[in-house]
Amino acid sequence: MEINLKRLENAFYSDGYRIGTSVCESGFEEDALYQAVEELYHSIDRFIEMLMEYAGQSGQPVDCKKGCEWCCHQPVFALQHEMDYLNHFIDLQFNESQKQIIAEKADKKKQAFGFLNEKELLNAKFPCPLLENGACIAYEVRPMACRIYLSYNVKSCIRFFQQPTDSESIPNLLEIPLRAGRMMNEGFKAALKLYGYSTKEFRIEEKLLEK
Repeated sequence: MEINLKRLENAFYSDGYRIGTSVCESGFEEDALYQAVEELYHSIDRFIEMLMEYAGQSGQPVDCKKGCEWCCHQPVFALQHEMDYLNHFIDLQFNESQKQIIAEKADKKKQAFGFLNEKELLNAKFPCPLLENGACIAYEVRPMACRIYLSYNVKSCIRFFQQPTDSESIPNLLEIPLRAGRMMNEGFKAALKLYGYSTKEFRIEEKLLEK
């Protein structure tokens, strides 16, 4: 299966732009925003499912799945609308005690990462506030960055977790989903900017603490 990467990027950028435009035309209403984020995730998930199916048939299966936590100790960045959606899910699905635990974990991660420079942050390891017993408790609403971070060699992920400062220790990631997801987000952001809305990027623990 040959993929024209430029055409792929353009297609996902256009899809993100279309979805972003629909939100803006609604007046940026909350329900429309959440529906838009769901559509973004559904679109990238459907593409990744097809990609993984083909990879499996070709004898190169993707190792990533819920419960594989090696990448869940890295800094994760998400856009404002993604965090709004994630926090909305937490409000609906978790009780006050669970929310407090998430907040405490988020604070610990923020303190651990808060004073690191860009290079140090790249290699930092600390569990995600949403990680529990090796699995994400908000897996269905995880940010785009988590969805498109896919490895075809779990040993490379383990090595990067154990030896993050080793220049040879790099996860074997699939390039195509990374580019597709990033361009979809870029298209969405471009639509918002055209309509006068801005969206910033945050580490997820920062926005979890604003609840």
